[in-house]
Amino acid sequence: MRCTLGVDIGTSSSKGVLVAEDGSILASATRTHEVDRPRSGWVEMDGGIWWDEFIQIARDLLAASSDAEVVAVGVSGMGPCVLLADENDEPVRPAILYGVDTRSTAQIARLTDELGEEEITRVGGSTLTSQAAGAKIAWVAENEPDAWARATRLFMPASWLARKLTGAYVLDHQSASQTSPLYDIENERWYAPWWQQVAGRIEQPPLTWAGDIAGTVTSAASDLTGIPAGTPVITGTIDAWSEAVSVGAHGVGDLMLMYGTTMFLIATGADTLRTPSMWTTAGAFAGTRNLAGGMSTSGALTGWLKDLTDADYPQLLAEAAESGPGARGLLMLPYFAGERTPVQDPDARGVIAGLTLRHGRGDLYRGALEATALGVRHNVETMRAAGADIRRIVAVGGGTQGRLWLQIVSDATGLVQEVPATTIGASYGAAFLAASAVADDDATPQIDTWNPASDTITPDPAVKKVYDELFDRYLQLYAGTRDVVHGLAEVQRAGAS
Repeated sequence: MRCTLGVDIGTSSSKGVLVAEDGSILASATRTHEVDRPRSGWVEMDGGIWWDEFIQIARDLLAASSDAEVVAVGVSGMGPCVLLADENDEPVRPAILYGVDTRSTAQIARLTDELGEEEITRVGGSTLTSQAAGAKIAWVAENEPDAWARATRLFMPASWLARKLTGAYVLDHQSASQTSPLYDIENERWYAPWWQQVAGRIEQPPLTWAGDIAGTVTSAASDLTGIPAGTPVITGTIDAWSEAVSVGAHGVGDLMLMYGTTMFLIATGADTLRTPSMWTTAGAFAGTRNLAGGMSTSGALTGWLKDLTDADYPQLLAEAAESGPGARGLLMLPYFAGERTPVQDPDARGVIAGLTLRHGRGDLYRGALEATALGVRHNVETMRAAGADIRRIVAVGGGTQGRLWLQIVSDATGLVQEVPATTIGASYGAAFLAASAVADDDATPQIDTWNPASDTITPDPAVKKVYDELFDRYLQLYAGTRDVVHGLAEVQRAGAS
C-alpha cells in the first residue's frame, strides 16, 4: 500500500504516523522525552535524541504495517531552535529551544541597540525577543567560546532529520524567518550583513520551502530506519506551521490554535503585518505571510496542576466544569515560564488571585483553563489591532480532546472553533506535505478531503459577558503585579546560579 511517513519532534515527545493516500492513518508511534533546564530560563535538549527517536518511530511504524510502501517522508519539529554542529555534524552543545528559553536577554538588548529596532523590524518583520534564534546564536558565541570555535552548521529539528536522512544541508524559509535578525523577509533570503556580524563562522544553509524535496534517503540512513534508500524527504518546517497544514488553516482569515505543551497561534493573511508584540514570519508556502504568537505554557500548566494534585484529567475536568465560569472568583495569570506574546516578558511569572479556603483543585484547574483562554484572547486582540483579519479558529493538538477547554476558549474569544477529524498534529501535516511533494499534478491530495471538520464549538453569548469582565481584570492583574514578579524572577535567577 502506497503511503507517506511523517515524524514530528516536539517539546515533550516525538510522534510519527504512516498515512495512506486517502489520508487515513495506518499506524502511529510516540516516544516521550524531557527537556533539560540546567538554570533558570534555560531550556535545552540533546539533539541526538531527535535522530534516535526518529529511527525508533520509523521502525515501529513499518513493523505495524508490513505491506506499507513508503513513497515519501515528511519531517517537522519544535522551533525555532538552535542546534550548532561541527564539520562532522556532531553537535557542539545541546540544542537551545525556542522562546521558552530566555537566556539571550543581554544579546537581544545589545543587538537591538547596535542594529536599531526600526531597522530590525523593517528587515525581518519582528523585533528581537526570546523567540529570536539569531540572538541565541550570539549567546553561544559570547558565552561558550570553545563550542563556538567548533560550530560550522545550524540546524533545527526538521533540518537535522533531513540532514541525517539525506545528507542535504537545508533550512526552510519559515524557520529561517525566525532566526531574527538574520533573515530578510521581503526578499526571502538571508540578510548577509547581519549574518556576517552575528553568525559569520556558520555556513548559511540553502533555503527552500517546507514541502520541497530536500533529497532522498541514503543507504546508511536506510539501514538504520528501514525506509528504502532513494525515498524522497521534504525539507519540513516548525511544528506549529506543520500543524496548520494538517488542519487546512492557511487561508486568509484563518487562525490556527495549537493546544500543546505551549499554546501557539498562527494568523494567515495576504500582507506582511508588523507589530512589536507578535512575530511576523514567512509562511509554510511560497509567498505566504503569517502573524504568529505563542504562550509559554498551556498543557504544561494543566500538567503541573495534575501532578501537584495527584488527580487524573477526567477528575479535574469534571471538577472544573462544576466550578463554573469565573472559577468562583479566582483569576490566574498563566505566565509560569515567563511569557512570549503579546507581553514579551521573560520575567513574567504565574499569579493566582482571589484564593480563599473555600477554593478546591477544581477551581484551580478551571482557573488554569480560563487563564490560557484569556491569554489566547489577548493574542487575538493584539493581532487584530495590527490589522489581522481573524474570522475563525481551527483547533489542533492534544488539548482538543477535552471539549470543556475548547468551549472556554470560544466563550472567552467569541470565535467559532472548528475541530478537524484528525488532530494528531504536526506529524500528519508533514505526511501531507510529503504526499503533495511526490503526487502527480492531476492527483494532488487536498487537506479538506484528508481531514474534514468533525466538530464546531460555538461561543455562548451569556458566558462571554463573564469573560469580558474577567479579561479586563486579567489585564489589570498583570499590570498591577509586574514589578513584584520581576523582583521575584531576579531572586529565582540568583538562587539558581
